[in-house]
Amino acid sequence: MGNSSRKGEGEEEEEKDGEEAEITKKKKQEEEVEDELPLGVEELLESGDPVLDLSYRKFKRLPSRVCGLMHLEKLYVCGNSLRTLPDSITQLHGLRILALDFNKMEDVPLAICQLTNLTRLYLGSNRLMSLPPEMTNLRSLRCLWVESNYFQRFPRELYDLPNLKSLQIGDNRMKTLPPDLSRMEALRGLWLYGNRFQTFPKVLLRMEGLEILDLDRNKISEFPSLKCLRALRLFSYDHNPVKDPPKVGPEVLLVGEGAAEFMEEREAMKERRRKAAEKEAEESALAGEEPVIHGILKNSSSNRTTNGAVVTLEDADIREEEPLARGEEEEGDVELPVIEYDGAELEYDEDGVEYETEELICEGEGFEYEGEELEYERAQMDYEYEELQDTERQDEGA
Repeated sequence: MGNSSRKGEGEEEEEKDGEEAEITKKKKQEEEVEDELPLGVEELLESGDPVLDLSYRKFKRLPSRVCGLMHLEKLYVCGNSLRTLPDSITQLHGLRILALDFNKMEDVPLAICQLTNLTRLYLGSNRLMSLPPEMTNLRSLRCLWVESNYFQRFPRELYDLPNLKSLQIGDNRMKTLPPDLSRMEALRGLWLYGNRFQTFPKVLLRMEGLEILDLDRNKISEFPSLKCLRALRLFSYDHNPVKDPPKVGPEVLLVGEGAAEFMEEREAMKERRRKAAEKEAEESALAGEEPVIHGILKNSSSNRTTNGAVVTLEDADIREEEPLARGEEEEGDVELPVIEYDGAELEYDEDGVEYETEELICEGEGFEYEGEELEYERAQMDYEYEELQDTERQDEGA
């Protein structure tokens, strides 16, 4: 029995050695295949460029040589068949942008979570259902794209990313949002289109820093007033079963059913008020009277003089620029025209992902927003508040 026992142990060792040899053989074969790089890739690897684009090259594994390019700052490997990344990618300490869209990843490679200098991470169109706890290491991350995956719940790991400003999590399977989502105070852009919301998530009303909110292609039949979101500049609700546009602040661009008519009416109302105020100012000037200005916002860059009286903001727009008191939602509120945004940042194309100067894009039927870091161009106005007291007017009259 002792001999047979020793014989069994010897057979197990032989089998183990055989398995290790087979694994080594497979690795060697993979390395040999890897040496056969697609046309043009060799030149890219030797260029010394801090930007490396290996998108749509049919890679099943990231070439090991990539992990030795310590100078890399931006790495794009979209549209391949990657399921993971080698651990040696952690050597790329200077990497700031990593794009892995349109691959076959079922889990976020833990090696990514050690790239602590990442500011932008693109993981859209993979097979992700969750994020690892180690994601909290990415303290510098500002932009995360995880659209077109299989998230059923909002990943709370994102709460501990203090600099995350832009979250693209559209085309997933979420039905609700956690009630403590408002902890993400740095968030400025949130894309939730193409999920399964049937009611408007009330927690969003506490996200006072949001500037962009996209809820296209859900099943929401009614929206509350969004006037409490003072920072909001873009709200898209297209392809939801709603009858009327939601109430929003005077500077919000709306995209959705009835939004175009609403904004046209808002613009026409402002134009009528402007013309009426101009006419009133002209009549006052002809009568030799000084226009009465009560507590106005003065634009120092557009002052002009009429019979010695200072008239600001083309007279008419003064009262319209005054902010609404918190909670004011009367039916008769006059809305101001939309602010248009400029900027050309990230261009995103499924046929060839192209990241130019790095940032956001939100596409939807009838609207496109591009901009860097959610910074919008506005008219450069230097306002100061001037309150004319009755005594001062009497002194001027004397």
